[in-house]
Amino acid sequence: MLILTVPFKFDIPSPDDMVSIGLKSSRHLRKDIPGKMVMGDDDLVAEKDTSTDPSSSVKLDELGGNSSSVAANTRNETLILDNELQHLSLERKPKNSKAKIKKPVPVSQYKPEPWMLQGEDQEMPRQLNLAIVGHVDSGKSTLCGRLLHALGRISKKQMHKNEKEAKEKGKGSFAYAWAMDESADERARGITMNVGVAYFDTKNYQVVMLDSPGHKDFVPNMISGVTQADAAVLVVDASLGSFESGMGVNGVGQTKEHSQLIRSFGVENLIVAVNKMDSVEYSAERFNYVKSQLGIFLRSCGYKESAITWVPLSAMENENLVTAASDTRLSSWFHGTCLLEAIDSSAAPHRDVSKPLRLPICDVISSHVLGQVAVCGKVVCGAIRSDSKVLVMPSGELATVKIIERDSSRLSSARAGDNIAIGLQGIDPIHVMSGGVLCHPDYPVSVASSLELKILVLDITVPILPGLQVCSSNQPLTMHCERTHRVTNAVPSPNALTCWSLPAQNSSPV
Repeated sequence: MLILTVPFKFDIPSPDDMVSIGLKSSRHLRKDIPGKMVMGDDDLVAEKDTSTDPSSSVKLDELGGNSSSVAANTRNETLILDNELQHLSLERKPKNSKAKIKKPVPVSQYKPEPWMLQGEDQEMPRQLNLAIVGHVDSGKSTLCGRLLHALGRISKKQMHKNEKEAKEKGKGSFAYAWAMDESADERARGITMNVGVAYFDTKNYQVVMLDSPGHKDFVPNMISGVTQADAAVLVVDASLGSFESGMGVNGVGQTKEHSQLIRSFGVENLIVAVNKMDSVEYSAERFNYVKSQLGIFLRSCGYKESAITWVPLSAMENENLVTAASDTRLSSWFHGTCLLEAIDSSAAPHRDVSKPLRLPICDVISSHVLGQVAVCGKVVCGAIRSDSKVLVMPSGELATVKIIERDSSRLSSARAGDNIAIGLQGIDPIHVMSGGVLCHPDYPVSVASSLELKILVLDITVPILPGLQVCSSNQPLTMHCERTHRVTNAVPSPNALTCWSLPAQNSSPV
């Protein structure tokens, strides 16, 4: 095979010479060329494309002549390309950062859709959200665990595991409490720190049991559970000294504080479970003393006598929980209902589906089942169903409801009173936060710039006078006292009811 080698031509610039000449000329000679490139979100659009003009192309095999003409043509082509790059701009479609909230329609014009009312006449268990509250160490978690175990909601295997682990850590009496207190911190400290949630059924209700913390350091966590409640069980320790501690002989006890809090959140039906009656030999005199002392305070809080049910029991001994008392020391003088019957006979909570959707967001969660953006809370009024649109306030962003769950069971819809978890789609997680509200898109909740508060003070250490300015310890807001008055009742230390106004410039939640 014969291979011919073409000799290199020194009178024609090489490719390297062309690149160097172009770079040098672009640094010294820049001319404006009309037309620019605009980049949108998806593609590039050229208003004037000169790079594809055949007249501006240079073919090396047709050049001929001297090197100066070649360099001039090359320089012109380089200038065109350089100027097009200089005028290339990245311009995105403008986005409005402010939420676009439709002008709200008057609530008086709202009419519930037929599917919202379909569940009214169906034979299905109604949901009862039951808060378990009371002073620390009154036996709330043990009562919950014992009740769940008696109803078959805790397996023997799980109960055996709890008993073994509790004994290993020297806390054998905490075995039932650990059915609710599952975190390592709660088990190490022996107190409830977060609201535990469990479910069981009665004849009339599907009960959502909310085991709330009793320690004063975790009152904010307790409030998050009470806000979901329809009724409450106030657990009182009948032991000598323990009841008095809860009533606040040397200060404000959590028995009083919790009673005030649950009433302020609209809970009217109250079951008082006088626990640990075995420690006082099921004494009728002790029970009557607790009932008389605590009853005076409860009536001062606004509870009606007819709405209070008193149940003496012993959670640890399983006396008077799900069946009538078997111990003759108790059954000889108490002939009322057991705790389970008292819960089942609670007045049915009012469910308002005739108003637009309102679902305050209790917590924002992330789940493999629900998706990256999921919330949980109680439907206060209205109804919600899968694939419907909701308005997230106060951000004003729309989202699509993809999944609805209650007690880990998938639902197609939920109505007022249901505690549910919802998976949202089509919204940035930054717009979803605890304290927000899911609303009907046409009937958003009002956003206020100022508000007036009524604060009930249990333990007054300093005089509260009109004009007093108070700064919150954990929120960047300032409140001004406008007026005060005292609530006269039979309690030895009347409570002071103060009225505060929150300035418009403070937008932090209270």
